[in-house]
Amino acid sequence: MEIIGYIASLVIGISLGLIGGGGSILTVPVLVYLFGVEPVLATAYSLFIVGLSSLVGAVPKYKQGMVNLKTALIFGIPSIAAVFATRKFIVPLIPKEVFTIGDFVVTKSILMMVLFAILMVFASVSMIRDKKKNEETGNGEQKFNYPLILLEGAVVGLLTGLVGAGGGFLIIPALVLLSKLPMKQAVGTSLLIIAAKSLIGFTGDLSNYTMDWKLLLTVTALAIGGIFIGDILSKKIDGNKLKKGFGWFVLIMGIYIIVKELFFPGGGGH
Repeated sequence: MEIIGYIASLVIGISLGLIGGGGSILTVPVLVYLFGVEPVLATAYSLFIVGLSSLVGAVPKYKQGMVNLKTALIFGIPSIAAVFATRKFIVPLIPKEVFTIGDFVVTKSILMMVLFAILMVFASVSMIRDKKKNEETGNGEQKFNYPLILLEGAVVGLLTGLVGAGGGFLIIPALVLLSKLPMKQAVGTSLLIIAAKSLIGFTGDLSNYTMDWKLLLTVTALAIGGIFIGDILSKKIDGNKLKKGFGWFVLIMGIYIIVKELFFPGGGGH
């Protein structure tokens, strides 16, 4: 299983390099089902892996002028604050057994995985849908809808904190619509936002858990290696076709996790 896990770690990076996101949505399932990491801890690990990988991905984008620092700051600050607070205070407060329905006990682990799977389904829909319409916006003068950007930043931060996903599929449309960024700039800027909020969110976990640094750094290194492979491949492959295929894959994974956690709990690191 571990070998499959390491291959999957590489795939996470490749998908980040190829389509600029989406890979982070696989990090938690890979850690839980292939490495047997406990789900709540997996969301912490995911923040580190996604954060560091996104940071590496953001560097070339920044050099190409594809990162809008002003937007990253406005969106990033409420987002970072929300992630840190969620990891440090909210997640540890969730009880081991959240509630029961008849004989079925919804544990913290099941709740985290189901929340995560719902997010995967939403993410997959945004990947499968045709993006052509969105590409056109964002060429006008840059105007900031401050209240909405701050609110969306905080909401994305809370979600990231709860399930450990980068939330690029939430951030990119928000940047295009709310700050009128061109699509390519939105992708670069979102990588920087994801990197900052994930890594700072992860520091909120350090006092709550004991980390398996060997596993964490191995998976991160593979994901980062994958980014470079993905980057090279992206020059040869049509990203849009790939994104759709990946979207369907994420959709199937999301449904699988919901079914597994609700109807066959007990496997995969619980």
